[in-house]
Amino acid sequence: MTKMQRISLTFLTFVLFLTGCGDPIKEQIEQQIPITEARVQQLGKALENGEVRNANLIKQYAQQLLTLKPDLAPLINELKKDATTKGPMYKSLLDRLNTVKTQPQMFANSQAIFDELLNIYQAADPVLYSDALSDPLNVLADMSDGKLPRVNALPKSQSLRANNAQDFGTGEQLIGNPNYGQWTTGSNGMSFWAWYGMYSMFDNLFGRRTYYNDWGSRRNYSYYNDYGRTRYSSPSQLKKQNDLDARTRKSFARKGFKGAYSKNRTGAAGISSKSKAAQQSANRFRSNTASKSRYANATRNKNASFRNSRTSTSRGFRRGK
Repeated sequence: MTKMQRISLTFLTFVLFLTGCGDPIKEQIEQQIPITEARVQQLGKALENGEVRNANLIKQYAQQLLTLKPDLAPLINELKKDATTKGPMYKSLLDRLNTVKTQPQMFANSQAIFDELLNIYQAADPVLYSDALSDPLNVLADMSDGKLPRVNALPKSQSLRANNAQDFGTGEQLIGNPNYGQWTTGSNGMSFWAWYGMYSMFDNLFGRRTYYNDWGSRRNYSYYNDYGRTRYSSPSQLKKQNDLDARTRKSFARKGFKGAYSKNRTGAAGISSKSKAAQQSANRFRSNTASKSRYANATRNKNASFRNSRTSTSRGFRRGK
């Protein structure tokens, strides 16, 4: 090897070293992937072994409800899947993890990938996952006409009064959750909630078409929308939600629409310590965001701009109708 070749090889090695050191987040990503993957797998085993509290209650509620209302068996059995690894929530965690591993180009940068891995890791925590299952669990409770108690939430009548909310019918806890449906724009330009598959029975049997501007203004409490939205949504799903919310604020500003997620609704009962910590973090973030918003409005003529996002999570246990 000539002297020039040795110099070139040394220089190439140095460049590769600098490249590896130039993005330390990539190393964190490589370390976090197997950790997050193991957590999701552990959650799957916990579901299979009956170690997730609200998953067990979903199975019990579904079995009792099948006796009370056998005509609703297709919908009940669909909700029962949430207690297993075949449920939409668990399958969503697997899909998001797979996207990180196989389609990193879908993310804006390395930091976005690392943040998504952390969100999936937290979402797969058995305690927080059990909290998230309170939504489908309480839908089953509401379907029983009060014969089965609500869990992790206040009675419906109390939360409706506390939030000055509109009753959007049985199943309303799942509205806005991309695991069960999506916001669709109709021919009139209005966005309405469209259920996936069997969940469309909620509209056919219990409710009516729900428009985003109505729901966003007067929605009631749900775990997903008030605590777990960031952890149980992919970045693309969150972007769609935030874009729709921004468009609706602009279109319905004169009617006082302030945003579906501008404040947390009242309704959680007996929140776990982990959910309390997550909620405190979310409130601090919202406070900082509000300060940035006021600054942006005051300096709009100077082309100030800001970004708006939030995180959350919850848990509790109380009887209710």
